[in-house]
This record gives sequence, structure tokens and C-alpha cells, in this order.
Amino acid sequence: MTARAWIKIGRMAAAIMGAGLLVAGAAQPRERDAPVQPVVVELFTAQGCAGCPDANRMLEAVANEPGVIALTYGVGYWDYLGWPDTFARPEFAARQQAYRQAMRLRNVSTPQVVVDGRRQLSGARPPELQAAINAEAAARLWPPEIEFRETGDRVGVGSGRPPRGGAEVTAVIYRPGLQTVEVRQGDNRGQQVRHVNVVREVRRLGDWTGRSVLFALPTDSASEDNVVILVQAKADRRILSAARRTNPRAD
Repeated sequence: MTARAWIKIGRMAAAIMGAGLLVAGAAQPRERDAPVQPVVVELFTAQGCAGCPDANRMLEAVANEPGVIALTYGVGYWDYLGWPDTFARPEFAARQQAYRQAMRLRNVSTPQVVVDGRRQLSGARPPELQAAINAEAAARLWPPEIEFRETGDRVGVGSGRPPRGGAEVTAVIYRPGLQTVEVRQGDNRGQQVRHVNVVREVRRLGDWTGRSVLFALPTDSASEDNVVILVQAKADRRILSAARRTNPRAD
């Protein structure tokens, strides 16, 4: 089943449980429905990596799936082959290294997909990716809620149980949709390499300790950019909660 199917099952189960309470005449008020949480799929890729275009297409195939936030990070450690990646930034490679340490992997590689900060796939294997998305969509508990203020300049993170070691709140600024780069050197020379939802910047907003907190949103991004807010455990790097806001200036 897809992530959409798991979300539908969760909503149906909540409705059935609620109906049961009403029929039984329970005195207690019914608990609110669990918030529908998107699954975050992060691809670490490089324009100079021969196996990366296939992984780029794999991410593109799930990018518009309901309940999925797909993000592309360019890394530059293949630049020595002759083509400097046009989207790479050192902090993206550092983010991948943080996942390597948390997952106790021997080394980093491209292409690499990380799902909700908990699972990783090396290479381009669509069935395994879909299975990981479905598993994460079905495993949602009660994450802290994320709410964008109507003013557009702040975001609130609700209360909840923090993970051991604490958590941090990060804004991921990305350009939505497809971008195509003509690679002129290296292993992919002569190819038109497609990327979806390319990350432009990762900005740490602050810590989340379990109490409700309000953060200022980045306001200096380009009008075409969107922002994803991640509440992420510091120790094991699992993503506790995520929400996406479309930049209103893009309208």
C-alpha cells in the first residue's frame, strides 16, 4: 500500500473508534484525531555520479505522492571527476555525514535516500523506497504539532515528549518542482540531469525541549522557494515531525 492508503486506514480506524464511543454512550470526550504526518524522503545526489540520475528519477516519481515531502541535496565529493555540482553545499554533505554517524554506517555514498531520518537506501530501488515510505506512514505516533502563523514570519512547535538527547528545529528551504542541468564533464557528460525539489539552504532555528515554542521563519528566501520545518532528534537523527509551507510570495 502507498502512504496515501495508510493515511486513509488511519482515518477510518479513528472514525470507527469514535463511532464506537458514541454508540456506547461513553462519558469521556473523544480524543482528537491524530494529526496526519508527512513522510520526509531526503535524497543525497551528485551531478557527477553515474548512478545518481536513476535515483533522481526515483525521487521524482514519489515527490507528488500525498503524504510525502521529497527533498534533493546536492553533494560535492564527486567534483574531482571534472564536473562541479551546481547545487552542492558543504552543509549538505555534513547533514549526510550526521546520518552516517547516527546509523553507524561505514561511509557515505551517492545516491543515498534517507526516509524520516530512520531508514536509508543506497542506490535506486523503487520497491524498497515505497516499502520504507509505507512503513513510516504506518508508524506515526503523536508528534509535536507544527503550525505556521498567518503572518508568514513565524512558526510554532507544540508540546510533546522530547527524545533522549533533545531535539532541534530546522528550516529546509528548497526550490519546488523540476530543474534540469546539462552536465558537460565527468561520468554524466552530455546528459540532461533532472532534479526535483532542490534544497538551497538548511537553517537551524533552535532547540525543542518538549514545551511549546515559537520561532522566526527565514524571510530572505527567494519568492520561488518553499520551506519545510523539521523537528529532529539530535542523537539518532529521526524526524519527529514535519510540515511544509508554500511561499505566499510565489502566488
